[in-house]
Amino acid sequence: MKKVLLIILGILAILVAVLLIKTYTYPFKKNTDEAREGWKPVKNDSALIRFSNGIKIPTVSTGSLGEFNYTPFDEFKEYLKISYPLVYQNTENFEVNKYGLVFRLKGSNPALEPILFLSHMDVVPPGDADVKNKEENIFRPDDKVLPPVSKVAEDWDYSPFAGVVANGRIYGRGAIDMKGMLFSLMESVNNLIKSKQTPQRDIYLAFGFDEEVGGQKGAIQIADYFKKKGLKFDAVYDEGGLIMQKGSVAGIDSDVAVVGCAEKGFLSAKIKVKGLGGHSSMPPMESAIGKAAVIMQRLEDDQMKPVITPLIKEFFDNIGGAMPFTSRLAIANQWLLKPVLLSQLTKNNTTNALVRTTTALTMMKGSDGTNVLSPEVEFVVNFRLLPGNTVKDVREHIAKVTQGFDVEVEEIDNTREASKISPTNTKAYQLIQAGIKEIHPGAIVTPYLTMAGTDAAKYEIVSKNVYRFMPIKINSSEQQSLHSTNEYLSIENYLKMIHYFEFMMKNYDK
Repeated sequence: MKKVLLIILGILAILVAVLLIKTYTYPFKKNTDEAREGWKPVKNDSALIRFSNGIKIPTVSTGSLGEFNYTPFDEFKEYLKISYPLVYQNTENFEVNKYGLVFRLKGSNPALEPILFLSHMDVVPPGDADVKNKEENIFRPDDKVLPPVSKVAEDWDYSPFAGVVANGRIYGRGAIDMKGMLFSLMESVNNLIKSKQTPQRDIYLAFGFDEEVGGQKGAIQIADYFKKKGLKFDAVYDEGGLIMQKGSVAGIDSDVAVVGCAEKGFLSAKIKVKGLGGHSSMPPMESAIGKAAVIMQRLEDDQMKPVITPLIKEFFDNIGGAMPFTSRLAIANQWLLKPVLLSQLTKNNTTNALVRTTTALTMMKGSDGTNVLSPEVEFVVNFRLLPGNTVKDVREHIAKVTQGFDVEVEEIDNTREASKISPTNTKAYQLIQAGIKEIHPGAIVTPYLTMAGTDAAKYEIVSKNVYRFMPIKINSSEQQSLHSTNEYLSIENYLKMIHYFEFMMKNYDK
């Protein structure tokens, strides 16, 4: 017995040794630029004014397919022409489907594939939160800079379409999502033209106008136009990832720049569950709403299996070196600890979304009376598809969960597969890394999976290198303001974003 115990202890000792050796020798990426100082913004009030006035134009998109008021979009198009005459005079520019805008700055070498930068001019509605200060025409770029917010605001500090510049910030709906990127791209091309620097390859800008409602009339048609013209892009750059301020990523004491190399798919299903209706005084043993509740519980209890995809493995390899020892231990020893790692990841809603197709119950409708049994109850479940899972997989999952019940399943909104995964061993990705190090050298740069939908996926038909990244450093509360209340972009972030895109355009072929 003693001999057996010694053998077991010996095996355990060897196992612990193997785990420790693998942890300490695992090739986590090291961040070597922390001490270097990044590019410092230069005062540029004219750029701030152009951006501020662009926010004042309420280009709101609503409705499932962009059936909205186009008058502000007409105004916005004219405003860009007035604000950037050099860009319009020195590029080939045209409209696709009347409101999609395309600009082409010709390069010196037509043999090289062009690069494409995306943005969109539409914004989500501002909501009905109160406004603290309704004064407009506030332009105070030299104010003392307020620290970033630590929670999402309940009210707007200023009217959402006032374009106020104060407190070191540009306030307004669309400041981050996504007029900040649109105007920074226009500023970058404008600066390139003014400096008389001709890039080697063509540079394209493409601005959609209905991204917030699916991009059916904007990005999809622009991408189709490019394909019909036979255009292939060496790289496509869009929104998606951000630089998360130190402390925003649990366990990491560093800024983390997450570059979206893929994005999740989307399927929303309206499930109608049928049962006996009637008066609540004589209810059946199982009502339609009871049956719906069983199905909904199944959907939440029996979700699609988590998996660490190659993209997320690369993500952990990049950030793992800055994580606590226990996290490094699990990442480095997935041959043994993968079930433990997945168990921990799926306990947190943020990391859970990285490793599985998520299930979200979003809407429900039944009887309109307190004493009425509805013969039909409907609810909506939204799935965000992990690359590797397909729409077919999700449909089969729904069929399995609803088996045994009388249901009708209808897909609503825009069902789409998860995007392809763009490689990280390309010039296009390496330039993103260089651009980030130019403005935030201490940031850990890593590929990432973009959770929300963007216009980027529409352009896979014209490029195999599609990346989603906006070069602004914000915390989690600022990020949550994008479709919420009191959205703003710091002046520093905006000026650094202009420099970042100018750096990209100038250095792509150096």
